[in-house]
Amino acid sequence: MLKLYNTLTKKTQPFKPLHEKRVSLYTCGPTVYSFAHLGNLKTYLFEDILKRVLIYHGYQVKHVMNITDVGHLTSNADSGVDKIEQEALTEQKSAWEIAEFYSQAFFNDLKQLNVIFPKIIAKATDYIPEDLELIKELERQGYTYRTSDGIYFDTSKLKDYGKLTGMNFEQLNKLLKAGARVEFSPEKKHLTDFALWKFSPTSGPKRQMEWSSPWGVGFPGWHLECAVINLKFLAGAFQRGKLIPKKAQTIDLHCGGVDHIPIHHTNEIAEVEAVTKKKFVNFWLHGAFLVVKEGRMGKSEGNAVLLTDLIKKGFHPLSYRYLVLTAHYRTPLEFSWESLKASEESLKNIFDFIYDCLWWQTKYQSEKPQNNLLPLNQIHKKWLEALDDDLNTPQALAAFWELINSYYQIRKNPQLKNKINFKAVYQTALEFDKVFGLKLNKITLPKIDSHLKQLITEREQARQQQQWNKADQLRKEIDKLGYLIEDTADGPKIITKEIYRNY
Repeated sequence: MLKLYNTLTKKTQPFKPLHEKRVSLYTCGPTVYSFAHLGNLKTYLFEDILKRVLIYHGYQVKHVMNITDVGHLTSNADSGVDKIEQEALTEQKSAWEIAEFYSQAFFNDLKQLNVIFPKIIAKATDYIPEDLELIKELERQGYTYRTSDGIYFDTSKLKDYGKLTGMNFEQLNKLLKAGARVEFSPEKKHLTDFALWKFSPTSGPKRQMEWSSPWGVGFPGWHLECAVINLKFLAGAFQRGKLIPKKAQTIDLHCGGVDHIPIHHTNEIAEVEAVTKKKFVNFWLHGAFLVVKEGRMGKSEGNAVLLTDLIKKGFHPLSYRYLVLTAHYRTPLEFSWESLKASEESLKNIFDFIYDCLWWQTKYQSEKPQNNLLPLNQIHKKWLEALDDDLNTPQALAAFWELINSYYQIRKNPQLKNKINFKAVYQTALEFDKVFGLKLNKITLPKIDSHLKQLITEREQARQQQQWNKADQLRKEIDKLGYLIEDTADGPKIITKEIYRNY
């Protein structure tokens, strides 16, 4: 049974969806004012592993992710400027152009990392009418108050505010007061109160993204946007554009980075549960930071590394995916170029293993294989038990390497290799990759045309006649065509060099 660590209960619990084979999953998407760095992408990779495990168990996953293209201010205290509006001024483009450009860059990163796209990707700016509906309902139920700069949620009105953090209202306010590094608006009743609707500034550059509302021209708060998208697409509380709180259903899973726990996700819970009077989410999952020697990786820290930086240095983008698999999602992962290089070497060894299985399968496909040479069922069981234990990818990788090492140990034995069930080994590896997502099914044997076949034959004849210079020259010609040649006791093995790059 799949067990997951629930941030809400602080326990690892058996996962059981609210509807037998259907799972509702919400993951917080990017604020599209800049490129996503590797730390951001680590979260999306952990969420992708979760989704793949759910699918592997036979669940139909309705996955929704938002795109924050408005409302995320430079301060968590509801002050500062909108990050996208700020970037628009810097790049001298429209805010809409900025959001579109960085959204596409983010989607390209996900494709490079072989992340399965959500079923629904919802831009915050597409749901302003629904935002207004939620604010009206919160106002009707007495949870709001007005200041000179916006409409705020009064967190003192919710008795269990802060439960996701393990602290109550008083403790959170005390913590914020003690550790505040920014100025909080003196009009806010409590430090934990947050903006639902911000009024457009009356001075400075005119905002590009602003809308009319019953309270004044402005834009939605960041936390409200995610709450609305959840209520609309997963909780089913919006019907024909109208919010009907009693129709809301609890969501199975909500994910994000650990930095979202104290503010963003805590405030989402407040907004939703205030109006529905129901549990918002059953399981909250949070991924730990990617760190470097000096601390957390981030844009504000000035140490952000992009996926494109890896590719420019010649790394396969999936080498980063593999690196993320080597650490548990709730454990901080330290990034270094050395660790990335080691991950790429491991990835190449896995590619070689898959290729080797395919190659020897053609050599011995007519032989009668023996299924008991490799303990495939036992290894598969270890792999699945690891993943079911709160997505323990390091242990799941260990099971994969047990398969690979056992395979080579037997394959190198001349008396046993013709009895290996190469197809079964290959299929087991592809089963593992349904979760790992390393695109191992894209590795294929080369199509050897007549010219390449002639070169291979001539080289083999030169080797048999000990014409080493000629054999070496023919090897170079084969190399120019994009192939590596490896001499074995069973004849030459041809490898496509691009198996490390072009798929």
